[in-house]
Amino acid sequence: MNHFNISENIGRLRHEKKITQEQLAYFLGVTKASVSKWETAQSLPDVSLLPLIASFFDISIDELIGYHPQLSKEEIMQLYYEFSEDFANKSFEEVMDKINVHIKMYYACYPFIFQVCILLINYYMLAKEKAQQTEVLQLIITLCEHVQCDCKDMNICSNVVILQAIANLQLGKAKEVIELLEDVTKPYKLINQGSIYLTMAYMMLGNTQKARSFTQLNLYYDILSLVGDAKQYLSISIDNVDVCNETVKRIDKVIKAFELIRLHPNDAAVFYYQAAVCYAANDDITNTLHYLNLYVDCLEELLKNDKIMLHGDWYFDSIMESFKEFGIGLKAPRNRKAILEDVYCSLENPAFANLQKETNYKEIKDRLKNIS
Repeated sequence: MNHFNISENIGRLRHEKKITQEQLAYFLGVTKASVSKWETAQSLPDVSLLPLIASFFDISIDELIGYHPQLSKEEIMQLYYEFSEDFANKSFEEVMDKINVHIKMYYACYPFIFQVCILLINYYMLAKEKAQQTEVLQLIITLCEHVQCDCKDMNICSNVVILQAIANLQLGKAKEVIELLEDVTKPYKLINQGSIYLTMAYMMLGNTQKARSFTQLNLYYDILSLVGDAKQYLSISIDNVDVCNETVKRIDKVIKAFELIRLHPNDAAVFYYQAAVCYAANDDITNTLHYLNLYVDCLEELLKNDKIMLHGDWYFDSIMESFKEFGIGLKAPRNRKAILEDVYCSLENPAFANLQKETNYKEIKDRLKNIS
């Protein structure tokens, strides 16, 4: 309980109430020496005295010990960034011990638990042992189930389903993923049209700015979703050259039209990388090298600054405030060091084995290594 500053709080409350240690001791039925030791952190009150002390000062026990079971958005953001930096600078085990302490402390703070799940999804692969990675993924699933069972915020509950599905997928539990997502992600469900009617309602009330920012945000994520779906379509159509060519041609136009290499280089990089894998699988060296170069272009843009920040542009100029409402603010969910560790080994994919003697391929690898 020293973590909660009970000693400091008793001393502060007593001075605010302008009473002596003797007066407080008399009320509680203890000695003055006991109160003195509490205030100097030499000892702590017996747990049975906490209700009496809280009653005397007319506060809750939580206030007395300095415990706040619910964190603010700012506090959650601060902890997320702190843990993220810890993963870059400390051992995985040390960071997980710290996270587990906070999970127990704020187990009923569901926005915090949700962000912890996002954090762990982004960093579990840093665990050196496969068994430890599995343990973290199981923890994510358990936390998601806890949120779904007890949280009343439907937005958080629907989002943790996705995180639970990701964790199950990483564990190879395809059936569980299908059970979680098959019904809720059907594209023809009426709820998927909700954003249209919400925008119309904002306009009906004359809230043009809200309608504008909300529509921009939906358009922004619809574009990213399109690029992400196309990346998946490439991966499952890798043996169909015509489909791969047409998919790459169409999505390349989308990326250029919305300037995604600057706006959201991470998603553009993922698509171009998959395009390169598809062309490599079909022995098209020219296109493989072309899209690997675009992949590195995206990474150079993504990692050009020490801090990776979500951002809009002149077209998406009303989405910044919405980003701040997501719980982790404007910073990307993974830090720069963690991303670099992944990209450095990305060209070791066996799909690129036939490029080893290509001069241009060596130049691409050098470009990638020079990103630091």
